Amino acid sequence: DKTAYVLFNTFGTSTAEEELVTTFNALEGQGVTDLVLDLRYNGGGFLDISSELAYMIAGAGQTSGKTFESLVFNDKNPTTNPITGETLSPTPFYSTAQGFSVASGTQLPSLNLNRVFVLSTGGTCSASEALINSLRGIDVEVILIGTTTCGKPYGFYGTDNCGTTYFTIQFTGVNDKGFGEYPDGFTPSNSTSSVGESVTGCSIDDDMTKALGDETEGLLSAALHYVENGACPAVASAVNQKSWGVKLESEKAYSLLDDPRVAKRQFLETSRILNAPTDRQ
Repeated sequence: DKTAYVLFNTFGTSTAEEELVTTFNALEGQGVTDLVLDLRYNGGGFLDISSELAYMIAGAGQTSGKTFESLVFNDKNPTTNPITGETLSPTPFYSTAQGFSVASGTQLPSLNLNRVFVLSTGGTCSASEALINSLRGIDVEVILIGTTTCGKPYGFYGTDNCGTTYFTIQFTGVNDKGFGEYPDGFTPSNSTSSVGESVTGCSIDDDMTKALGDETEGLLSAALHYVENGACPAVASAVNQKSWGVKLESEKAYSLLDDPRVAKRQFLETSRILNAPTDRQ
């Protein structure tokens, strides 16, 4: 068995499409049986790229004919987007590139996995949560390792008024099963907190003492332990190296005081982005 680790920090740039395709092309054919997807600091971005990633995880057999996400407005607009005037149609699991940075129509690689481990914190938001929700909607098992996600199933269009732009909640996104109610986020099932939609997994605080991609780092270590043993570790720092297979995009050098993760975490906390809704592209 081989476990791959992929660190992915944003859906919000066009180059993310190319980077994901390059990464999954490298993984395809390597006999990967489990994927640890590190979304702990991924605040979201383009839903179309999220849909592409979902396909690259699950593959054609599990996604064909299924809905990645449908937009739902209020009962006055059941079939039409009241902002654009377009007829509402669900977003599928895209099996081809949508042209952000890879030629439109290019066939995407896939791992054909029936489960995925997602590393999460309160900075896991929006399109990242849509990925979790969409995979659960087609019965791909998501095992959540970390803390409760930010809770943003909603989206909105900016409206300018006298120099001020307002963002009011206008729609929600639901998966193939019609579920989209996770305003308090997704929470690992063994958490002592009753807040959030419970997802199978292990509740573990972000480990700021180890580099991302280090198999002894708390969240990744727990995921590797779960791969090997089918359960959460008794101790959050449990180390399991036997299931380690492929590591991509991990940080090489590490200093706690200089680590950009620390600065980003502080910024999220002080700006309340960890708990505040942001635009969903």
